[in-house]
Amino acid sequence: MANIKSAIKRNRQNEKRRKQNRIYRGSARTFVRKAHQAIESGDVEIARAATKQAVEALDKAAQKGIIHPNNASRRKGRLMKQLAALEK
Repeated sequence: MANIKSAIKRNRQNEKRRKQNRIYRGSARTFVRKAHQAIESGDVEIARAATKQAVEALDKAAQKGIIHPNNASRRKGRLMKQLAALEK
């Protein structure tokens, strides 16, 4: 446990940021999972809408620095590739 005031404050800040980051990271994962399920179901319209939501969630997480921009781009690319295969 920290004894120095600056370390105590830093711990409070880290905990607050961790909780906020978990919200964005978790929602991005949820939307990606839903998009995968929609693509597997075979319905193009639902899959397209779910993929759009997943892309927005990944972009938001990357913009806030919660996940690396390349990580978000890679996940979006994989999703779009699966969606394109479904649409053919």
